[in-house]
Amino acid sequence: TRLTVSRLVSCFKESPSESSRVESIGGMVLVAKSSLGRLSARLASARRLASTDVALVGCGVPGRGMGWYHALQILEGEVPSAKLTDVVEPWFLGGGASGPGGAEFAAFKAEYEPKGVRFHESIGAMPAATGKKMAMICTRTADMPKFFGEAIENGCSHIFLEKPGAPTVGELEEMAAKAKAAGVETFMGFNKNVTKYVTKGREALAKVNSPGEFILVHHNAYKPEELGECFERNAEGLLKNMAIHELALLVTFFDCNAATLDSVVADKVYSKLETRVGPSSGKEFTDFSRIGFTITTKAGAKLTVKADRCGGEMPGGALADGGMMYSAVEAGGGLHERAIMPDQDLEATVATRAAAHPDWMPYFHLQHDDYITLKERCCKAIMDGTAPEGIATLQIGIDTLKLAETLKPMLEEQLLA
Repeated sequence: TRLTVSRLVSCFKESPSESSRVESIGGMVLVAKSSLGRLSARLASARRLASTDVALVGCGVPGRGMGWYHALQILEGEVPSAKLTDVVEPWFLGGGASGPGGAEFAAFKAEYEPKGVRFHESIGAMPAATGKKMAMICTRTADMPKFFGEAIENGCSHIFLEKPGAPTVGELEEMAAKAKAAGVETFMGFNKNVTKYVTKGREALAKVNSPGEFILVHHNAYKPEELGECFERNAEGLLKNMAIHELALLVTFFDCNAATLDSVVADKVYSKLETRVGPSSGKEFTDFSRIGFTITTKAGAKLTVKADRCGGEMPGGALADGGMMYSAVEAGGGLHERAIMPDQDLEATVATRAAAHPDWMPYFHLQHDDYITLKERCCKAIMDGTAPEGIATLQIGIDTLKLAETLKPMLEEQLLA
């Protein structure tokens, strides 16, 4: 670190002492030896303030876990304002160490532990936070409330909570109360709030003179034979998992929530509700493998969402490594806009990433930049003491989860009728 003569002198003028002495001779600076300790401490403090310490809770399997991918982006220096200090992984550092994915996690730990990342089986085993520190909770939804409370007890000043945050609205409201009482700020991991295709769609809707319909389409890349594992791992259901991103957009930008909802009509031709057996538990799980519906709000907004776990192609034959999504605006019987992700600028990048890592989850390649934007905005805001632009609050998360809980029985009733 370089300091000018005047800055170095001012360091000691701010905290003068009899044992601190600075002299300038021919442009050179001589610092009393007894002052060097304080100077080193100040420089170390400045370096610490250059990034936000992050503790990842819930790594998952390398190549598949969302927590792992968040960690990798920080470790590879793609999030300048973040420093990964800790990884908490109860399963692979506990009972799952010898099971599927255990060897991959062990290799990840062996690579990064010597580089200074601390690994823990529980949040309780992690050193208590003493300054600003963000816990990123990326566990199974059912476990999120428990880890949220433990992160607060550990002293974390901020929490990044992956969607949907909790299995139920009641649990998420209890978590919000805990965070408020402790003065802990929480960010929700709804990455589509910052995506270009959503912004383009909203801008197109604003230009339509007649009443328009805003459409959001989201495809995953699962094969039909993989749905049992998908339903089991995401037992909260498609509306609270995959489609929660779209619902968050409706809440954030269109004032659509349980209180403003006027009606919802299921697309019976598009939608499919089915039961699959989970490979780990042997239990049956009933969920939507795909769902389409149109909401009308009390203010007259018309909003359509379509989500397909096994989506293969988008209209026009556009492909995006299986992780396809787009926004569209229809009005007056015609299509005014369809903004696709990835667009032409992103397609080549996604293809290159997928070729380099074909075994990784396809949406990692597709939404790579958005994940970076989310984390960087949060960590930079923590450093600056400001609010991160475009990042969903815990209240948005509560309203979104409440909307999902309101819609599910209404859609199931229509599809089973």
